[in-house]
Amino acid sequence: MPTLTEAEIASLLTPYLPDAAPRVLSRLATYLELLLKWNARTNLTAIRSPEEIVRRHFGESLFAGQHLTPETRTLLDFGSGAGFPGLPIAILRPEIAITLAESQNKKATFLREVARTLDLPVEIWAARVETMPAERLFHTVTLRAVDNMVSALAAAAPRASADLLLLTGAIPPRPSGFTLLPPISIPTTQSSILIRAVRD
Repeated sequence: MPTLTEAEIASLLTPYLPDAAPRVLSRLATYLELLLKWNARTNLTAIRSPEEIVRRHFGESLFAGQHLTPETRTLLDFGSGAGFPGLPIAILRPEIAITLAESQNKKATFLREVARTLDLPVEIWAARVETMPAERLFHTVTLRAVDNMVSALAAAAPRASADLLLLTGAIPPRPSGFTLLPPISIPTTQSSILIRAVRD
């Protein structure tokens, strides 16, 4: 199965993360191998090209990770899917305690495999976020490529003690109790934007 060298990954990531550290690149290379292997037999992502996976999934996730505030110590990746943006953020910012919420069993199993292989201390919540204990809060909640942004925001907002970080194609309605900051264009894409919603 064709995969990419760390140098090729670094080159593809330049618009998003100009100076990726060697430890980041080596983990991303392993993550890419796992994703391609699993994706061949179970549909984790519709994007099949290794180069596009690096640009769209890794690049956009790492770009978002650089826009987290220094105060971010806990993060919930809402509807993590194949791990985006949560796993690349965990690789980039190992000091953040990250929880990946993914209710589809095959995707949650994949997330566990990546976390185990890369020795990432992330938590996998293999159920709907709504089933978490009410007292579980996170500094930041990330959302990317969710099916219904409005309903996802309604479920995600109560979990965020400080802010929401949205990777989306359009400016969403303002969640109650939050202020939307101006959108940031994600490099190399025409339609993807990064929006931070800060709790009032």
